[in-house]
Amino acid sequence: MGRTTTQIPMSHRVLSPKHDTGDDHRDQPPVQLSGSIFGFLEEEATVLSSLENEVYDIQQDIENDDVCEKAEDSDDKIKFWETQRENLHTTLFRTTSLEAKIRNATKDALGEIEVAGHVCSCSRPVSGGCRSCKMGEICSRLRNSGFDSAICKSKWKSSSDIPSGEHTFLDVIDSSNRKKGAVRVIVELELRGQFEMKKGSNEYNSLVCKLPEVFIGKSDRLQTVIKILSVCAKRCMREKKMHLGPWRKQEYMQAKWLRVTERTTATTAISPALAVDVCHTRPTRVRASMLTMDLRDDLPNMSYLYAHVVEVL
Repeated sequence: MGRTTTQIPMSHRVLSPKHDTGDDHRDQPPVQLSGSIFGFLEEEATVLSSLENEVYDIQQDIENDDVCEKAEDSDDKIKFWETQRENLHTTLFRTTSLEAKIRNATKDALGEIEVAGHVCSCSRPVSGGCRSCKMGEICSRLRNSGFDSAICKSKWKSSSDIPSGEHTFLDVIDSSNRKKGAVRVIVELELRGQFEMKKGSNEYNSLVCKLPEVFIGKSDRLQTVIKILSVCAKRCMREKKMHLGPWRKQEYMQAKWLRVTERTTATTAISPALAVDVCHTRPTRVRASMLTMDLRDDLPNMSYLYAHVVEVL
């Protein structure tokens, strides 16, 4: 019978000078045990160490990229708000002679109203005057100063982007320049309050504070202001990871001053109480039923018959 030999893997062979595998390899030099195994382990440890170093380097690169992105985002944020602040400043302080005249007349009207004190003629007067009565007083004073001023009411229906709403303000139309045509100047008594947000960021709130409380400017100038503030409101909510309400969108804000449905002068405006009185002074219509038509026609004959019966009795 042939001798059966068992093959031992290299990693598990015991190599020593006293071990004979059956082959004549006595002349070959002995293989050192510790040198072969620990040398392999040290090589493996070196490879693992190098891999760990590579992973650490990759993590450092990712962290450095995050820091760079945050720095870039911070720089972009600062640049954005500075740019919008400059744009708003330029838009508000660029004015025309017509706007300056209306601004001075409105300022004088507000001063006179403040001195007069009580300008509210509502059923429940408000101290200092309500918004509606104050607009009526300013409109009348602007018209007395020679301006074509009126109270405007805008009203719009809801759509897929914005809800329905309405707004009231003043405007002045100047038609003196026939070449350029009619110029519309908007007078908004509470412009700053239209853009205030309780949850606005510091950058947005500081921008809103630069708005005048009383805005007097052409319609295209107001449209530019609306665009700037709407973009900033959207950026503010995105930075705070919050949803922007549809009533804050640019389309909704533009509808307040650009979708005018009524334009009424203060002298021709009819109060609700007067409208009720006019309604009650209308003559009452005589209503007749088909069941009483013959009876009404025969009333004279019935009266004669009744008188004749009395005489007989």
